[in-house]
Amino acid sequence: MAAIPMTPGAAERSRPMTREEKKVILASSAGTIFEWYDFYLYGSLAAIIGAQFFSQYPEATRNVFALLAFAAGFLVRPFGALVFGRLGDLIGRKHTFLITIMIMGLSTFLVGVLPNYDSIGWLAPVTLVALRMAQGLALGGEYGGAAIYVAEHAPQNRRGFYTSFIQTTATLGLLLSLVVILFTQIYVNANYPEVVMASGAKITAFAAWGWRVPFIVSVALLAISLYIRLQMKESPAFQKMKDEGTLSKAPLGEAFGQWKNAKIALLALLGMVAGQAVVWYTGQFYALFYLQSILRVDQFTANVLIAWSLTVGTFGFLFFGWLSDKIGRKPIILGGCLVAALTFFPLFELMTKTANPALYEAQQKTKIVVTADPAQCSFQFNPTGTSKFTSSCDIAKAALARSSATYSTEAAPAGTTTKVKIGETEIQAFDVAKLTGDETKSVPAAFTKSMNEALQKAGYPGATNSSIVKIPIEPKEGLKNFAKMFDVFSTQKMTIIAILTILVLYVTAVYGPIAAALVEFFPTRIRYSGLSLPYHIGNGWFGGLLPATAFAMVAATGDIYFGLWYPVGIALMTVVIGVFFVPETYKRDIFKQ
Repeated sequence: MAAIPMTPGAAERSRPMTREEKKVILASSAGTIFEWYDFYLYGSLAAIIGAQFFSQYPEATRNVFALLAFAAGFLVRPFGALVFGRLGDLIGRKHTFLITIMIMGLSTFLVGVLPNYDSIGWLAPVTLVALRMAQGLALGGEYGGAAIYVAEHAPQNRRGFYTSFIQTTATLGLLLSLVVILFTQIYVNANYPEVVMASGAKITAFAAWGWRVPFIVSVALLAISLYIRLQMKESPAFQKMKDEGTLSKAPLGEAFGQWKNAKIALLALLGMVAGQAVVWYTGQFYALFYLQSILRVDQFTANVLIAWSLTVGTFGFLFFGWLSDKIGRKPIILGGCLVAALTFFPLFELMTKTANPALYEAQQKTKIVVTADPAQCSFQFNPTGTSKFTSSCDIAKAALARSSATYSTEAAPAGTTTKVKIGETEIQAFDVAKLTGDETKSVPAAFTKSMNEALQKAGYPGATNSSIVKIPIEPKEGLKNFAKMFDVFSTQKMTIIAILTILVLYVTAVYGPIAAALVEFFPTRIRYSGLSLPYHIGNGWFGGLLPATAFAMVAATGDIYFGLWYPVGIALMTVVIGVFFVPETYKRDIFKQ
């Protein structure tokens, strides 16, 4: 009978990591960067993709379907966690995330070569949604495998530091996708002529075909990732259990069907991951949305400012991972949630005041009142973009929210059509259901025109707003525009980068130690299944729903900052639950679980 390999003791696992082990861990992190790159590409190019694959619909409708396809990738992540978590506990960590990277890489490449609606009809959008769901499923299985693989290789007293390399991958993947898209867009539009569509409309070369390039080149990243991962060995903790014949035969049932383990998953979700998720999404994604959609900063400028903050702040992942090995995971994760919750409001207000001073001043000085029947006013929560809000109150509030206007609401008698008073100007809104014939086009256009004119008359800045932060580029100069990425040395731009960097540092504090903490929560035999589900519910749902929830809260109240109560409330909930119910785990020996 062959001898069973001895499991290394705690002293052995506390030694410095060998060169080969560092190579394995860094290689695992590099592969995960490419997976996040693939996932973020679609989100950055959703509007362009909508025009290609949902061209049979009006612009507003096709954008809805494009965002719905994007949302599908988030919504299926927990199901990917279940599928691949089970596989990871049955067949091993290495083989499972070889499968996930193959699915992610091939799905992304196929999006790049998929014929559009004009070529193959309804099959194009159906295939696109299927590929997006495949991406979401693969990502649902990827993170748990990579985090566990690294943690089970790392020395016991440096687990937080080494798993923090995995935590950098989401930020680096986002940064890589932004750079590749900007590089491709500038180069293609500068060197290739506009394309005339079948409808006679002209679009840029990037919108016509150049958007496919970032997807297609991902096949090279897939080849590199596969090569890297094929060199890896199975994790020692899983290999030990396999040699001893103690693997779980039903990891999902054991992880979630037994209260002692299901309770751990629930505490991990509510006492750590939910707060981490909303702080992460606020600091990276909502901040970018806020700059572009609320403060009206152009895409290039917003991306450059975010890119600088990510570049400066990313090292925080490694610092807080290292620190968690010294003082524990809980103080850092919960402390990050608490500090973020206490400072989000002043930071976003300072961002508004700095990035668009004219807008900030107008919000302070101009009184806007919406007079409406309360029964007509909905909470406009629309995570998939498929809901329709057609009452006069909803139309008025949504239009004001999109214009970044600050307003209050006064109740009117039942059945009253909503009126908007901007300064001294009063405008009557409309109810879609009451429009007929040409009114369906003329009335909304007239309302929008009247509202915009009234806002500008009251002091809200228009298209010529010179106070807004801007890095000017000249499209005809092509890649020379990349030198403009260093045009950030002004008080206004540096202040915004400083604010964004603080938000990124909050992200690194809550996200840097989370992988090690989750790995330490669960026994080896169900670790992949147990870890993956709470992580992806927290980040895919609590975090992924943040922009839609925040917009609905802003529209309901007329306060552009009110949406921040969503991440603040979730973060504070996590602090309370985490302090009283979540155990400290940084000294646990995960080989003995």
